[in-house]
Amino acid sequence: MKTLALNTVGNAKTIVSENNIARTMKSGALPVFATPAMCALMEEAACVAVQDALEDGEGTVGISLNISHTRASALGDTIVATAALVAVEGRKLTFEVEAKDSKGTIGKGNHERFVINNEKFMSKL
Repeated sequence: MKTLALNTVGNAKTIVSENNIARTMKSGALPVFATPAMCALMEEAACVAVQDALEDGEGTVGISLNISHTRASALGDTIVATAALVAVEGRKLTFEVEAKDSKGTIGKGNHERFVINNEKFMSKL
């Protein structure tokens, strides 16, 4: 892994559709942006934040996610997740994550990832 600068930021974006609403993802009955979809978008933003610092054959895996989902988002709205790197402890990376729609923040929290050697990781399965 190359040197990672604190406050390195990554973003990921999606549009609320039938594919990522609570009813479809079985996390509720309503046609609103699903919490599992928000979690995945936050993880994607964290991956984007560090992708350029990874060496060939390296990747990251999520090891913890502690978030709140505080407001619903309607079909058709755009969701943007942001992950800012706030700590590096060896191979453990800690991010502050946030998701917003057109009206403001819908969720936020902390996410940890671990830098791994992809081949070695997969050989342990």
